[in-house]
Amino acid sequence: MNRIPFRFALGLVFVLVGACGSNEPPPKKAAALPVPNLGLIPVPRDLTGVTGNFRLAADTDVVYSGEGAQGAAAYFVELATLQKLVALNPADEGKGGSGDIAFVIGGDDLGTEGYSLDASADRITITARTPAGLFYGAVTLWQMITARPLQGVSISVPAIKIVDAPRFAWRGLMLDSARHYQSPEYVKQFIDWMALHKLNVLHWHLTDDQAWRLEIKKYPRLTSVGAWRVPAGAAPKADIDEKTGKPRLYGGFYTQDQVRDIVAHAAKRHVTVVPEIEMPGHATAAVVAYPRLGVTDNPPKAVPEEWGIFPTLFNVDDSTFAFFEDVLTEVMQLFPSEYIHVGGDEALKDEWHNSAKIQARMKELGIKDEHALQSYFIQRVGKFIDAKGRKLIGWDEILEGGIAPNATVMSWRGIDGAIAAAKAGHDTVLSPAPDLYLDHWQSAGDISPGRSNTLSLKDVYGFNPEPESIAPEQRKHILGIQGNLWAEMMRSEARVTYMAYPRAAALAEVAWSPANRINWDNFQSRLEKHLPRYTSLGIVYAREVPVSPGPKRRVSHDLDQCGGGYLLSLEDDAPIGSERATFLVNITDPCWIWRGADLTKVKSIRATVGQIPFNFQIGKDAAGIPLHKPATPDGELEIRLDNCTSKPIAVASLTPAVSHNGLTVLPPILIDKTEGKHDLCFRFTRAKIDPIWVIGGLELE
Repeated sequence: MNRIPFRFALGLVFVLVGACGSNEPPPKKAAALPVPNLGLIPVPRDLTGVTGNFRLAADTDVVYSGEGAQGAAAYFVELATLQKLVALNPADEGKGGSGDIAFVIGGDDLGTEGYSLDASADRITITARTPAGLFYGAVTLWQMITARPLQGVSISVPAIKIVDAPRFAWRGLMLDSARHYQSPEYVKQFIDWMALHKLNVLHWHLTDDQAWRLEIKKYPRLTSVGAWRVPAGAAPKADIDEKTGKPRLYGGFYTQDQVRDIVAHAAKRHVTVVPEIEMPGHATAAVVAYPRLGVTDNPPKAVPEEWGIFPTLFNVDDSTFAFFEDVLTEVMQLFPSEYIHVGGDEALKDEWHNSAKIQARMKELGIKDEHALQSYFIQRVGKFIDAKGRKLIGWDEILEGGIAPNATVMSWRGIDGAIAAAKAGHDTVLSPAPDLYLDHWQSAGDISPGRSNTLSLKDVYGFNPEPESIAPEQRKHILGIQGNLWAEMMRSEARVTYMAYPRAAALAEVAWSPANRINWDNFQSRLEKHLPRYTSLGIVYAREVPVSPGPKRRVSHDLDQCGGGYLLSLEDDAPIGSERATFLVNITDPCWIWRGADLTKVKSIRATVGQIPFNFQIGKDAAGIPLHKPATPDGELEIRLDNCTSKPIAVASLTPAVSHNGLTVLPPILIDKTEGKHDLCFRFTRAKIDPIWVIGGLELE
């Protein structure tokens, strides 16, 4: 988004009132009118319609008064100008009067983020105690002026009175930049879009097994080594970098100057950036960069391309804690946030359990088991963070083995962690899976990459942030809620945007608006007014897609799977920069069923197939994946009638597809004459689990 320079001066708006003792009768109170649908999201706490309309045009003055009011006034002018609504002059010093829009620090105390907005036919005044409150008033006013089309060279803004303040202090989205790198420009744009929904916390996931994205001056290998990997599959491994003669690396990192710029940009939007530095698990990229941080004598040698839970842990030597103190010192110099996120999730304890050195260290410290060791690890880091005047926050696993006194719990494994934290007197943020995990499809008809079980817009809107299982007297510990954008299956920035919106709008309303204003039908009607704003902002968002398979043609997403397991919608093994097909597949039992296929007059089946790498860390479950012995080295596609255990009615060789990275249409597969409707089962033979052969599409001919 382009930035426009502004010239400002301090101003003050005066409202003249009648003198005491006047014989004039008091003015009549304006009659309340129905509030028009302006597409306000999140819906304000209180709003009342009154008579009249304000005319907004290029000659409208925007003024401000009070320390900190300048930013909100400038932001409103920027929004109006950049979207080519009206070319307002920069906000300036001026005495508020008829035809003006005024941003005023003062008025009733509506908390640190509350505001009032009074729009009459003569003027619009936004009042708040803080710059943040004025900022959110500017957002609401922007929504009001974008709710109606231009009328010639002006915009008619309905007269309305709003008094508004948020329900929760933490209204967040988590952006995973470790699995796939997003550019600094995109991160700032993402923050801009958050601000327009009154979301105020960007939880930035910067380190994980697959990458370390943050520059740390004292440990340069964290990014020179840890920020880069070779993507999974044959195609990326065949993509040779001419400079190195090795497969081209994929990744990136954020320099400290870039981070400072992003954090400063976020501050102008009243968004706090909370960094996450994972420990003691999700450690592989860091251990590859600095093997001394690991536990085993044979640490991993390359940053991995797989998804899932890795066994790699940090060791518990004093030198490792010194490393984290150095890292966190630099992190806290970059991020002024009150909270520092330390992860703490999914730390498999096998390496610690099997290490004689770790066991000896546990005995020395008087630690009874590996869960207590993780508690020691997190608490030791927590003491360092506390000493710096910050607060530790971590995923709900930090509750195991005992929690640091001042720690805050982010509950992701359902809401059990939040319940336990609140009962123990700890603050908590609710971010449960799957309720607020935005890497799930929005609708069953979607065929793009993602977790295949759906999390609809209505599901997100229906999330209860104050469940009955948390006692009323303990709900003061609920800081707020957060939606998570885990990026394993969000390779591109466009994909992140598509998965975030419009569900982020539903999340924002649940986080901001009071419980008595939450109404699904009303939200839907306002969202329809809100969606055109996405188009003007360049947000390509998800819409619910109905499931409508054709009678003679199906793609993998239209087919049933043969059993339970890890069902995902995955991209194929094409080169990283090209368009890639997507397949629905159970990675632990790749098998598809076409229910009720009408085979009357069908002579052959045309199958489109592809292959994707098996790049998943699923532990012991991998050993249980069934392999079906191939008749030839290249393998076959087998088709069975009515069930998946009967003798195949047709077999097709995969030889034409073996050397292709993308989709391959196999020659027609002839079948015997069959009348009526039958289930067709499709399964591949293979000698090993990598790659996974997948169905792209099927056509009855």
